[in-house]
This record gives sequence, structure tokens and C-alpha cells, in this order.
Amino acid sequence: MNSKFTQARQVLSQIGQLLLQIGRYLADLWSDFWTVFWPWFRQSEFVRFFKPRLGDSLVMHVIRGCWYVFFASCLACVLYFKSVEYNWFGWYGAMPDVKLLENPKMPTPSELYTADGVLIGRFYKENRIPVEYRELSPNLINALEATEDIRFRDHAGIDLPATLSILWYTLRGDRRGGSTISQQLAKNLYRTRRKDAKGSLSVKYPQLTTPIYKTKEWITAVDLEKTYTKEEIITLYFNTVEFGGGAFGVKTAAKVFFSTTPDQLTIPQAAMLVGMLKNPTTFSPIRRPERTLERRNVVFNQMLKYNFITREQYDAFCKTPLGLQKSVEREEENGAATYFRGVMNQYLENWCEENDLDLYADGLKIYTTIDSRVQAHAEAAVAKKMKEFQKIFDRHWGNQYPWRYKSGAVIPNYVENIAIRQYRREFDRVGRDTAIFLALMSNKKKMSLFSWDKGEFTDSLSVLDSIEYCKRFLHTGLMAMNPHSGYIRAWVGGINYKYFKFDHVKRSFRQPGSTFKPFIYAAAIDSFGYSPCATFLDAPVTIKYQERNSRRGHYSFWTPHNASQSASYARVTMRYGLGRSLNTVAARVTEAVGWGSVINYARKLGITTRMDSVPSVGLGSSEVTLYDMVGAYGTFLNEGIWTEPQFITRVEDRSGRIIHRFRPKTRRALKPESAYLMVHMLRGGLQESGGTSRRLFSYPKVVSNNELAGKTGSSSNYVDAWYMGLTRDLVTGVWVGGDDSSIHFRTGQYGEGSKTALPIFATFMENVYSDSTNLGITKGRFPTEQELRLTLNKNLICPSVTYTGYRPRSDSTANRSGADSTSGGQ
Repeated sequence: MNSKFTQARQVLSQIGQLLLQIGRYLADLWSDFWTVFWPWFRQSEFVRFFKPRLGDSLVMHVIRGCWYVFFASCLACVLYFKSVEYNWFGWYGAMPDVKLLENPKMPTPSELYTADGVLIGRFYKENRIPVEYRELSPNLINALEATEDIRFRDHAGIDLPATLSILWYTLRGDRRGGSTISQQLAKNLYRTRRKDAKGSLSVKYPQLTTPIYKTKEWITAVDLEKTYTKEEIITLYFNTVEFGGGAFGVKTAAKVFFSTTPDQLTIPQAAMLVGMLKNPTTFSPIRRPERTLERRNVVFNQMLKYNFITREQYDAFCKTPLGLQKSVEREEENGAATYFRGVMNQYLENWCEENDLDLYADGLKIYTTIDSRVQAHAEAAVAKKMKEFQKIFDRHWGNQYPWRYKSGAVIPNYVENIAIRQYRREFDRVGRDTAIFLALMSNKKKMSLFSWDKGEFTDSLSVLDSIEYCKRFLHTGLMAMNPHSGYIRAWVGGINYKYFKFDHVKRSFRQPGSTFKPFIYAAAIDSFGYSPCATFLDAPVTIKYQERNSRRGHYSFWTPHNASQSASYARVTMRYGLGRSLNTVAARVTEAVGWGSVINYARKLGITTRMDSVPSVGLGSSEVTLYDMVGAYGTFLNEGIWTEPQFITRVEDRSGRIIHRFRPKTRRALKPESAYLMVHMLRGGLQESGGTSRRLFSYPKVVSNNELAGKTGSSSNYVDAWYMGLTRDLVTGVWVGGDDSSIHFRTGQYGEGSKTALPIFATFMENVYSDSTNLGITKGRFPTEQELRLTLNKNLICPSVTYTGYRPRSDSTANRSGADSTSGGQ
């Protein structure tokens, strides 16, 4: 019963609201008629002159009838305008809401800032930077009013003489527009000419489209004039217009075409920009400079006509060239932290969608954890060292192809197969005929290229040539993070974003080699109570195991070997084994703790990629990302608490109100004492005899009065080179390698992590420590051994090697062609 009563009440309420709305419509009509037309009729000269003279004659009745027809027509116009304004019966399409008129939502790019307040990127579909009225040059305003709407200051949204003149010019065959600035603003701001719903008259009867759209613009223009001052309308107009070339709004256009600001625009510059508004494509100064020049001179003529410039100025201005000072560039391909911005794009799109925001229109301000100064030091280190390594790589291979099988043989049809994958549509279009396709791909054309020596240059190459050229480049990734806060301070995803857009920090999955070994020792120390002084035999070992999908009772055997191709046959400490990156010791520790435990600790420390449950997992046989590895190593410096790498701190709206603060995820991964011990273990790379990080001593600016820890890594056939470096304030990961795993060095002389990745880390830290500004990154000590002993009550000063009577000798199981995927390497 209550349900029926509620439904009835809702129906009555809806009927009441409908009657109320109809009443408002009628009231508006009645008000418009009686307050405007009827008083005008009663007080008109017609009534005053003719009524006393003609009285009640036939002529008077005819004249009075004509007037009634006139007023009936006026009433019909009012009725029509009201029907369009309120979209009666859905015939005309929606009009802008009153709230939109009062608070117009103009698409505004979101901006990406560094932690120290430097703008590094903008996200937009319309490249627009809002401008205020005081920032507009008078030259710009004068040019606009002279060309588009000379009576702008006098009318209330509709220029009646200009509107009526359209019919006269149309009859003469001269097509002209009569839209005022306010009408054009209505069209730009509220998309009054967007496609209406299927039931509207403009869809059913296309010939009515223009009258209906014009009516909407007239109504909206009048409402805009009621809502805003003339100055505000001018400002909104210049913020909404498109100038072509991806430039929306006059501030962006002034920067793109003249490298200046709107308040500094000269008369010729302002005239060119205003002239472009008629049709930004037709009057593009880049594609059609001659037409643009003609159109600019038309604007000069209008300015002369209405006395905004003198005859002498007109004659001089018409002879001046366009004077473009900058061509349109793709903003996302230039500037700092380009790879970081590229990754943020997808992340922020998803975040904004979840939070009902528009990344490209809401004018958000996104503050990142990147420090612009640290980022600059990272980019400089990468550029300096990768230029050197590329020369070495080119000399190393010479004219030979670097894409090889593990056996060393060249991969046949490597370039051709890549072309087929990248140009699949063209391949399908020619009926998958390889010969025709390759002939098509062999046609040469001018293309832009990159080299370390020349920078950007142009050459004539075919598609196949360009693929071969690009595949010979070495690539890199670098990420530096504050281990205590999780804030990422630098992110370099490659060598040149414009030509190689793939990010090698978060999107690249590569074998980590020996940089994965600390997870073995973390499991041994944290879960099984091993000490860094625990000893294991440095001798060949074979581990029997069963793979996941193998038949029951079918076993595999794994026999790792050291990168030096020899074993000492001595008992060595875990710290010594990690410092020298001995695979035999790592394998024995893995066997002692179980490879399942190694995987478990890698997960706890933040590795998210798939890991195979095999004994070689601890030597880096499964692929990881540099992003995960840096987060994992940060746990050792953060007292065992894993902190998710953080790249955003907060998001603000266009008014500066904080919408969201980002907090990193954290969890306890290791006991504090275990984390301290792992830092002590990783210092062994510099302190133990033959440690793989001892090359850092070639960089005195980094090691003097400072303590460091780190781990090198190299994967199979020297495909991937890694270095993970730790200081008291920063953990940094570096990867160097080819575009895919078939491109690599042939020997450890160049291809090991200590030879390529470590120098980038060291150069980066040199740059950071040489910075005189307050970066918050200083030299200092890790917890001292005395502090560790007091904390753990364990003596950590122990002999590295205990000899067993055997002499070091070659490892008979070694594969002398180079380190394989289970070797780890240096």
C-alpha cells in the first residue's frame, strides 16, 4: 500500500514540475511581449500621428492590421527563440546550462612538476595555456575588433546591421560572416554546432541546420553579454580560439609562432594571428606563408579603415615579412625526463579515469618526486658514458652484424623479419608476398636520424636500412631513489626519447644476472640465521631438481660455474662469495635455503615479475624490471622495510586545491638486523679482495670520505649489464644492453656490468656530489661494524677464505664461450 502511495506521489510531483516549467515558459513569453513590444506599439509615432487624423476609417483599419501582423511576427519570433532556448519537444538540441555560462569549463592542459617546482611536461589534447586580459597586447585587441567586430563595444551580443547586411552581400554573390565576437565565443566555448540528437529538426531537415545553429549562438551570445564584461569576453575568446599547428589559445600561439608572450606582440604579429582565425589551415604560416601574408595585410587594411593604424604604418607593415621565429615542435619529445613523462601519461590517464577527472582538460597540477637537478645529472651521465660505450660497441663489431644466436652465428633475415612485424599492414596489402614487400621497403627516402656525434641529422635511407641502423644502438635505463621515503629522484629510460621511445626502467624485462644474488643471501640471513661469516665451498656443484611440467621421476641437473672459469676449492665466507660474485657459492647457499625461499624473499622485497622455480633463479635467470630492482635494494637501506617506489606526491586542481596525496605502500620485508647485515654484505664488493665493485676506486670524487655498497650483474653472453649502487641517501640502478637479447658484446672485456653499467653510476654520483645546491644527498657512513656488533652481538670481522689444501684450478664444467643465463657474471 505504501509503495503504491509513494508511486502516486512521485507521479503527481512530476506532473507538478512539468506544469511549473510550462508556467515559467508562458511567463517568460508574456513578460517579453508586454514589457518590450506592447509599450513600444502604444507609444510609437504611428499611433500618435495617424489615430487623430484617420480615426476609424478603412485606411486606419488596414494600417492597424499591418501593425498587428508586425507584432504577431515579433511574438512568433519570441516564441521561436524561446522554443530554441528551452529545446521544446527536443526539436533543437540542448543549449548551454546557466551554470555553464557562469562558469565555463575551458579545456586546460594538466601540468607535471618536479619536486623542486620545475615544469617538465603538460598533458593536453588541445595545447592551451590560459591568459588573463592584462596579458593581452592592445595591438591584439585592436586587430581583432577591426577585423571581426568593430561595433563590439556597442552591441549586446548581436550586431543587427551586420546581420542584416549578410542578406545584401549574399544577393550580390559575396559570402560574408556577420558573427560577433560573442557569437564566435559561444560557438567555440559551448560547441553550439555539435551534432544534435536524432529527433532534432536539424537532423530530420538539414536545410534548417544553419538557422537553428545561428539562433543558438545569438541566444548564447546575449546570455554571455549579460554574464560577463566586454574584457572578460575578449579574454575568453582568445583563450578558446585555435591557431592551427596544435596551438590553442593566444598564449600558446604567441610562443609557438613568435617565441614571445601575448603582451609583447607587435602589430604585424598580432595581425597575423588574428588573420589566421578565419581558417587556421588555409592561413597556416608554416604550410601556406603566401596566403597567410595576404590575409595579414587584409587585417592591416581593416585596422587602417577604423583608424587603429596610420597610412604610413600601413604602408610599412605591408612590406614586412611574417617573421616567424620558431616552428611547431612536439613538446613531449623535448625537455627533461621525457621517458618519465611518457610512463606517467598512461598511469595518470588510468588514475584520472578512476577518480572522474580529465587529465587533458581539467588543468590539474601533478607534483612528482623527481628532482630536476638530480635528473639533469643522471641524463648528463648517461649521455657521456653511452656515447663512449657506443663507440666501443661499433669498433667491437665493425661491419659485422651484432644480432647473434647463443652459438655466435648471425641470425638470418633479422632485419627483414622486423620489417614484416612493424609494417604488417603493408605486408598484408601486397598479399604477403615477401619479395614485393622487401622491394617496397628498399625504396629510399629522406628521414631524420640520431647519432651521438651528429645529433639529429637527415639522410636518405630505406626502411630496411633504418631498422639496421637503429638496431646497432646500445640502450640504457637509470633510476635513482631515496630508500627511506621511496621518492624517485631521477628516471632515465633510454638514450633519446624522440627516436627510441621504449622505456627501460619500468617496461623493459631483462635478466638481472648477479644483481639477483642478494636475495639468496637475504633469505639465508633473515630466515635461516646465517652470518656473513658463514662459509661455503668454492667448488663445482651439481644440483638435481625436477621442473614443474616434467614427467614424474624425470630430473634435471644444473651445474653452474664462475665467470672466471675457475674455482678456488677453498671455504669462503658468504660476504666474500657475494663480493666476488662467485656462482658456486651462491648455488650452494641456494641449495641450502631452497630456491622456493629465494623466490619468496624476492617477492617480499618487491619483485613482481614471474620467476621460475628452478635452482638458477638466484643467479638471475628470470626477467625483472629495473624499477622493481631499485625498490628491492632500497629495503636494505631502509631497515628492512620495503617501500614502493613513489613518483607522485600530490595532485592539485586548477585552483591549487589538493585533490589527492599519494602515500607509498610499505611492509616489513626483513628484520632490521638482517637489513643491516645485507648492507655489510654488499660493501664486500669494494672491500673484499677481487670484489666486483672495486672499479669505483677509479672515481675518487665518489669514494673519498664516503661509504658505498653495490652489486654488478651480467646475463647470458653479456646481453645485459647491471649495476646496483647504494649510498646513505640514494639507491641507484643502471642497466645497459641492446634492443633485444640477440644484440650483445662477445666478451666480458666490454659486456660485464662492472665495465658498462658501473661507470654510469659512478659518473652520476660524481655529478651529484659536485652539485653546490642543496640536493639532500651527501657523503657519509653506513652503520659501522661496531654498531652492527653491538646490535647483533656477532663478530663480523672474519677471514674471507679458509684454504682446504687444494690449489685454485680451472672449473672443468665451465662453458668457455661466456657466462650463460645461470652464471650471473660480474
